[in-house]
Amino acid sequence: MNGVQETSVGAALVCAGAAAWLLGEWHSGARRAQLLLGGGGAVGTGPPGRRGIADELRRLRGRLRPEWWALGAGLLLGLLGASVVPVVAGAAGVPLLRRARLERQARQARERQGDAVIALCGALAGEVRAGRQPGEALLTAARDTGGLGEARSAVLAAARFGGDVPGALTGASRQPGADGLVGLAACWRVAVDQGAGLAAGLDRLEAALRAERDQRAELRAQLAGARATAVMLAALPGLGLLLGVALGADPLHVLLHTGAGLGCLLIGGLLEGVGVWWVLRIVRKAETA
Repeated sequence: MNGVQETSVGAALVCAGAAAWLLGEWHSGARRAQLLLGGGGAVGTGPPGRRGIADELRRLRGRLRPEWWALGAGLLLGLLGASVVPVVAGAAGVPLLRRARLERQARQARERQGDAVIALCGALAGEVRAGRQPGEALLTAARDTGGLGEARSAVLAAARFGGDVPGALTGASRQPGADGLVGLAACWRVAVDQGAGLAAGLDRLEAALRAERDQRAELRAQLAGARATAVMLAALPGLGLLLGVALGADPLHVLLHTGAGLGCLLIGGLLEGVGVWWVLRIVRKAETA
């Protein structure tokens, strides 16, 4: 009897699902017919497919900044531990993670601008060797490489109308990552004032900038171990909580609802923060040096 009832319930669910699907298809077809016959707007395509859902999730992930995951983790731990302390800690971590993200984006923007300056020097040297005048060569190289950044209009105006190109290049070098334009300004000044070969100076400048970039990349590779240490320090508390759960304990209750646990949480959080800060400080000092 139970098997018959289960079969009947399953058949009813299947029939209900089929009816709902057919009803939805009928409404969709009726809507399309109404729009076509009435000439009122674009025809809909029905519910979004798998690609549409993937696009929406990708768009939502692009809008959701990584620092907000700290608040989400705090909310999750707060629900599991029935305490507001993880929520407060997650909210406090949002501005710190945002600052780290902005610093990383600024560093990447500087590196891209530096690569563009190197490409500008190489392209400008090639244009000069091809027989173009320096001003015309700068116009072509700047258009192809984008090495002048936001100061492109000012520099190109100076090159086109006989202005102070070295001064404009020096002003453009104040952009983050565009320090190499100071060398380009010096090469331009020497070539114009003393008649020296601009292409040869640009070749030496490009080689020097490439060597400096490679040196920074090598230093970053050597500091990867220190960065891994900082990541490991940041992940140790989570691993400790998982180990406590695996051993059958209730670490969240001990940490969030007992005096000794709250004391350990406070002291451990301070030591954790100091350790991560110290490692990152060592890395930044090494990069600056």
